[in-house]
Amino acid sequence: MSSIFSKIYNGEIPGHFVAKNNEFFAFLDISPLAIGHVLVVPVKEIDYLFDLEPEFLARYMQFSQQVAKAIMQVIDCKRIGVAVIGLEVPHAHIHLVPINGVGDINFEKPKLTPSESTMTETCRLISEAFTSLDQGSEI
Repeated sequence: MSSIFSKIYNGEIPGHFVAKNNEFFAFLDISPLAIGHVLVVPVKEIDYLFDLEPEFLARYMQFSQQVAKAIMQVIDCKRIGVAVIGLEVPHAHIHLVPINGVGDINFEKPKLTPSESTMTETCRLISEAFTSLDQGSEI
């Protein structure tokens, strides 16, 4: 059975994609900790991040790094926090969260409910920043 992330990738569930290529995709979290909170996911369905082959994991981190740089270009924050929890969806994924302090990446705090227009505009800005990094990925 396909994970919810595969359904998003395949267009069965809508998603605000900021970047994708043939191996990875990145989209806005619909219940973000902060505006600009992005999930980065491999197309290949693997449950646990550390079960990925080392070379694939390296490419995954490089893709995530480029997405994080794009977020930093458009979201006012000190850093992009990185979290790998992986309990809620059995498909490896990395959370990239704009943060100004360690408490900003606390997954127990209430999530935001951004408007569709905020999601669309945030997606557009991050996507454009990612494309400007000229990483050879498509949106």
